[in-house]
Amino acid sequence: MDLSQPISTVAPSLDGPVLAVLAGTENPLTGRKVHQLAGAGSESGVRKVLTRLVGTGLVSATEVGASIQYSLNREHLAAGPVIELLDLRQGLIRRMQAAIEEWPVRPLHVSLFGPTARRDGDLASDVDLLVIHDFTDPPPDWHDQLSSLGKQVRAWTGNHLQLSDLSVTDLREHLEIGDPIISSWLRDGLTLFGPDLRVLLKTITAH
Repeated sequence: MDLSQPISTVAPSLDGPVLAVLAGTENPLTGRKVHQLAGAGSESGVRKVLTRLVGTGLVSATEVGASIQYSLNREHLAAGPVIELLDLRQGLIRRMQAAIEEWPVRPLHVSLFGPTARRDGDLASDVDLLVIHDFTDPPPDWHDQLSSLGKQVRAWTGNHLQLSDLSVTDLREHLEIGDPIISSWLRDGLTLFGPDLRVLLKTITAH
C-alpha cells in the first residue's frame, strides 16, 4: 500500500488524488486549484474527473461568478469511506500500537520512522520500526512477537516491516560513533510505545 497516498489502494486513477484534495478541506475549490493541489494529471483531466464525480453526487459544484467551485458532499454515503481511506496511515499506527500493547515481553521504546513516518513513501516502501530493549539475551517470546508484528503489518498493508531491533548497549554504540541514523530516528520518529526517543537518549547518556 502507498501510505503517502492511501486512497490509491482502491482508487489508483486520477480520482484518488482529486478526492484526497476535496476531502482534505471544507472550502470550495476551483478546478484549477484542485489540479494544483492534486499534483497529478492534467487540468483538463482533473476537470473531467470532477464532472463525473458531480454526476455521482459525491462532489458538489457551485457557480461563483464565471467559475465553478467544487467540494466534497460530506452527506453522501460514499464520503465516509473516502475520508477513512485517507486516514489509513493513522489506522496502521493505531493497530501497531494495540499489537505492541499486547506483547508479553515489553520493549523500552518503539517508534515509526522512514517513509511511512514522513508520508513520502510509495508501494515499494517498507514500514520502518525502531525497537529498543534492555535485554542482554532476549527471551524467545521477544523474537516471536517481532515476527508476529511483521506478519500483521504485511497483512494490513501489503508492505514489509523493516525492524531496527536494538539493545540499550547497541544504542550506546550508535551514539558513541555518531551514527547518522540517529538523526533520522530523531527527525522522523513517531513514538508508538514508551518514552520519546530524546528522553530515552538523555537517560542512557546520563548513566
